[in-house]
Amino acid sequence: MTGIANEFSSPAMTVGLPETQHGFHVFVDGCYEPGSGRGGWAFVVYRDAAEIASGFGGAEDSANNSMELTAVLRAAIWINSEASGEPATIWSDSVYAIKGCNSWRHIWKNNGWKKSSPNGNARRRTIANAELWKAVDLQLSQNGLVTIAWCKGHSGIAGNERADALADKGRLSLRGA
Repeated sequence: MTGIANEFSSPAMTVGLPETQHGFHVFVDGCYEPGSGRGGWAFVVYRDAAEIASGFGGAEDSANNSMELTAVLRAAIWINSEASGEPATIWSDSVYAIKGCNSWRHIWKNNGWKKSSPNGNARRRTIANAELWKAVDLQLSQNGLVTIAWCKGHSGIAGNERADALADKGRLSLRGA
């Protein structure tokens, strides 16, 4: 099992990380290889700083943002099935996923999953990854104890690095297919 206690207590790692090592913390990541169109997603679950679960996979004809969002979705599904009723934080290094989950999805949902039009124009465009956003919204709406937070990527945070490696493993798993 991989621990993450040091990143929770180290002053150098306080940006986007809790001051405590207690509770559920789920790190997510997605990746994408432009030349192949293959992407990967992953989540890693820690309880009291010890890794207790993980998941990863890959997708053909994907994009980076859809893989980041798929990772959030899979993490939320895991939380709702395995830790329902307990507070949990999903940590992502994707600003798209964080802002989308915490701000934009509420606006998009109220607008029928469409973006507001510039200049007040009556025509609205469907958002990118609309089906994924609907699924994420459904999962997050089922558990008000889930928090979505940002962590800096590729900065030595053990949970983020582990999720990154598993996302790449998910992408690479498609090569033999």
